Amino acid sequence: MISDADRRKAADILLTAERDARPAPQLAKTFPGLEIADSYAIQALAAQAKIAAGARLRGHKIGLTSKAMQATAGIGEPDYGHLLDTMFVPDGATLPASRFIVPRVEVELAFVLASPLQGPGVTLEDVLRATESVMPALELIDGRTQYPRTIVDNIADNAAAAGVVTGGRAVRPADVDLRWVAAILSRNGEVEETGVSAGVLGHPALGIAWLANKLAPFGVRLEAGHLLLAGSFTRTVAARAGDAFDADFGPLGRLSLHFS
Repeated sequence: MISDADRRKAADILLTAERDARPAPQLAKTFPGLEIADSYAIQALAAQAKIAAGARLRGHKIGLTSKAMQATAGIGEPDYGHLLDTMFVPDGATLPASRFIVPRVEVELAFVLASPLQGPGVTLEDVLRATESVMPALELIDGRTQYPRTIVDNIADNAAAAGVVTGGRAVRPADVDLRWVAAILSRNGEVEETGVSAGVLGHPALGIAWLANKLAPFGVRLEAGHLLLAGSFTRTVAARAGDAFDADFGPLGRLSLHFS
């Protein structure tokens, strides 16, 4: 574990790296002894600083939802990050690639809650009952510390969350079998990734249940109206200046994002 003072220093390092779009050295090297509990505390401090500056909490993201990604990260469960209103990007928007460090794009489903969820003991069925709608989403991820990095750096860095695009057709969870929602992610007209949402823990709603239960010991609940990214069901695709992304969710519609 590291001290509270070092946690605050680490949060400041990440905020500066994000502001300047210049990666900092890995926190695990700067603060030997950094543990996962420290990383979540650092993430919360950085989010609180942004909220104090005027941002608003809009929800959370869940990452590392596939066994392959967990094995790569050396962790046995997903991780999570905060979603602030400043991170939401309109469908079809163009973003300057220079605003980011190593931007990448992932395909996900977004859950919007109609009623709160608070663990412990939240189940898949609880999530489906509490969900107002599910819609296609793209998550833009970035790294504010240098690669390669370990799980403690990824968690501290808001689980790499950098932006969210939502759109397409929103559906009620009872209207479709969410395990079978599929997407095709193309970059500059070429298919880069395809996937089906069962790749997220077997059912994307299980990621939401995991998050509600993970936050329970801290007295945090998932609020009505919040948007929750359930986790990617494709590999990440790198974004460069001039790239145009298109995500085709079939009956649920399409999303696009461009980089200048």
